[in-house]
Amino acid sequence: MAPLVLQNQSVIYSLFEVLSRVFRGKFHEALKRAFRDGKLNFHGDLKLLAQPKTFAAWLRPLFRKDWVVYAKRPFGGPQHVLRYLGRYTHRVAISNHRLVSFADGKVTFRWRDSAHNNEQKLMTLSVDEFLRRFLLHLLPQGFVRIRNFGLLANRRRATTLPLCFQLLGSTPQTEQEVPTASPSDLWTCPKCGGPMLVIERLTAAEIQLRSPPARDAVAV
Repeated sequence: MAPLVLQNQSVIYSLFEVLSRVFRGKFHEALKRAFRDGKLNFHGDLKLLAQPKTFAAWLRPLFRKDWVVYAKRPFGGPQHVLRYLGRYTHRVAISNHRLVSFADGKVTFRWRDSAHNNEQKLMTLSVDEFLRRFLLHLLPQGFVRIRNFGLLANRRRATTLPLCFQLLGSTPQTEQEVPTASPSDLWTCPKCGGPMLVIERLTAAEIQLRSPPARDAVAV
């Protein structure tokens, strides 16, 4: 929770104090509600807390303590957050140009060491460990990367979008025009003679990273 940006430090401190009291009250009330609903289980030396009077006596001093909340300013505003999240919506866990080699059942790839000024280093892992780390970035079943809210929410989109078009005085597009490439805009594969299309554009740095090693440096 980020506090308002205020010049008066005493006001900022008072905001933190209010937040701590609110959080303490909500946490205290949630514990009491969970106890009434039978959602708390006590085992071992804590079995005595299962008695309502004992639990109330144990909980009462906690409400008198000063709680501390962690609060700080936001990270550069909403535009910075969007740029940060936008890097991960349509990208995989590791891009191809970071992969260096695959030999003897081991994968070597580049990574940035943020603790040492983002220095690029090499790491070698077994195939099983590399795949295990890669699969940690896959979303579980039922989760989606991008979920629309508001006017574009899935449950309301069929109703809200026509209403938006009506209020804007425009008509929804029924078919999207797909540009067709003429034969002159295509390259021909020197091997099979089929058409070639641009699927990715690389910068000079990426081309250098993806280029194969020099022939003289390859050990036969």
